[in-house]
Amino acid sequence: MMPCTISPPLESSCVYPGSPTGGSHSTSCFARRLLVNTGSNPPRIWIFFLLCFPEGSRRCPTHTVTMMGQQVLVLSQNMKRESGRKVQTGNISAAKTIADVIRTCLGPRAMMKMLMDPMGGIVMTNDGNAILREIQVQHPAAKSMIEISRTQDEEVGDGTTSVIILAGEMLSVSEQFLEQQMHPTVVISAYRQALDDMLNLLKDISTPVDVSDREMMLKIINSAINTKALSRWSDMACSIALDAVKTVEMEENGRKEIDIKKYAKVEKVPGGIIEDSCVLRGVMVNKDVTHPRMRRMIKDPRIVLLDCSLEYKKGESQTDIEITREEDFARILQMEEEYIQQICEDIIRLKPDLIFTEKGISDLAQHYLMKANITAIRRVRKTDNNRIARACGARIASRTDELREEDVGLGAGLFEVKKIGDEYFAFVTECKDPKACTILLRGASKEILAEVERNLQDAMQVTRNVLLEPSLLPGGGAAEMAVSQRLMELSKALTGVEQWPYRALAQALEVIPRTLIQNCGASTIRVLTSLRAKHTQKGSVSWGVNGETGTLADMTALGIWEPLAVKAQTYKTAVETAILLLRIDDIVSGHKKKGDEQTGGGQGAE
Repeated sequence: MMPCTISPPLESSCVYPGSPTGGSHSTSCFARRLLVNTGSNPPRIWIFFLLCFPEGSRRCPTHTVTMMGQQVLVLSQNMKRESGRKVQTGNISAAKTIADVIRTCLGPRAMMKMLMDPMGGIVMTNDGNAILREIQVQHPAAKSMIEISRTQDEEVGDGTTSVIILAGEMLSVSEQFLEQQMHPTVVISAYRQALDDMLNLLKDISTPVDVSDREMMLKIINSAINTKALSRWSDMACSIALDAVKTVEMEENGRKEIDIKKYAKVEKVPGGIIEDSCVLRGVMVNKDVTHPRMRRMIKDPRIVLLDCSLEYKKGESQTDIEITREEDFARILQMEEEYIQQICEDIIRLKPDLIFTEKGISDLAQHYLMKANITAIRRVRKTDNNRIARACGARIASRTDELREEDVGLGAGLFEVKKIGDEYFAFVTECKDPKACTILLRGASKEILAEVERNLQDAMQVTRNVLLEPSLLPGGGAAEMAVSQRLMELSKALTGVEQWPYRALAQALEVIPRTLIQNCGASTIRVLTSLRAKHTQKGSVSWGVNGETGTLADMTALGIWEPLAVKAQTYKTAVETAILLLRIDDIVSGHKKKGDEQTGGGQGAE
């Protein structure tokens, strides 16, 4: 480590007007520069000590340093600090920019975005979350906006575009209050109060739904799919989503459990046409039988599931065996064969027709199984094995000697291996009461299949939300206009300055119907004004914008519904994000240039 060096004191004269004695004032300033250098490679930290001794407790404008022994914040040269109004304005404009990126992706007339990732892969979508996931941003506020889209997708699976547009608009309307020197905490408390009122109003205008009514359920899913690329095949997609979710629905101890991620697998197979897609009453795995002479089609198979290997066990660590006699080597080989024969006999004892194992199967084991007329499939994924277990009622065994009759799955009606395109797929279908399923998607290219899968995931999430919380709201911006109208009335009862941000938040909700009208190419002002007027009348809660034509329509007549869970989550996330970004008044960012290590960084390096 090099010694610390202190440069000689620098003496300068600072003259500034307004001294206590009047006229100009001279004072001696000593600037001592202490250079601490830790080795040759690490970045240098310069700490400036400026000791000013004026005759009055004034601040010398030449050296911007706090005086009279007050604490000095010392930042590294590579740090960049912004604070106050500048930060809030920056955050609001960043949020507005992100909202503008996906504003055109809302509604049935939504435009699509084509994104190219660094590896050269292409993503074509109008799903808010999928777009923002691919965009790389620098601003911290923009990053948190992208994060809320992901939260919305994980939580309820739909409304990813709406939540970004709403959050952007809520921040946008707060800008005028900050310019009028209103404190952010006043705006925040008004926003919080408005959020509570919003959620109560949503519950008031929601209508219960009978989840056993298939027609109604299909209408709800259709509303979610209508805005996506899959809308051309909406009837097929709706029935696929509904069948898949109904299949994986389980009720234990009065608690519903719908795990789409684990038990409703989407298998994308390029080729064919989208109309060939279907939900299998069972499971499909991308595997072929291990031996060419094994049966490829079995009716009513007895299925055994294993997660142990049908091979001779190798030592966990490196094992050395010293052999002195030739017979010992023959004995070792015989022991291996006897072990494999033993585990195969354990399996054959149960007379299964079909075996799935997560590990490998040796050639000798294949031979014994084939002689017993048993079909075996090896190296199945653990998730696939769990799905097969749920579909046919089998239990996964970890050891062959522990296999019992109750572990055998008898629920499947048919096992067959088919060749689709260039690959072989094993189907376990016609299950009696499957609690897991596979959705087989066909399509022209990988890009189309990826978009169809995203749309289908949204549809399944919407179905799941309705089954778990069977309450609906009218779509097409009707719920937003109804809530906005009622918040305006409630704001009249408020006193003080808080009523203005409260009212502004009510106006911000109108961004959803406004964007829908814009995306249709209709006259925004005319349609929005007539919609506002409509909502002042009694019994007009369900009136919104027809996303196809841009005209006013009754959403109950059109059959456009949204789940309450999605809408409530959208409002919560949007308002919470607006509050979070309004609370920020200081950003310290440590940027580094690539050449900093060599040069030590110039003054004000970022």
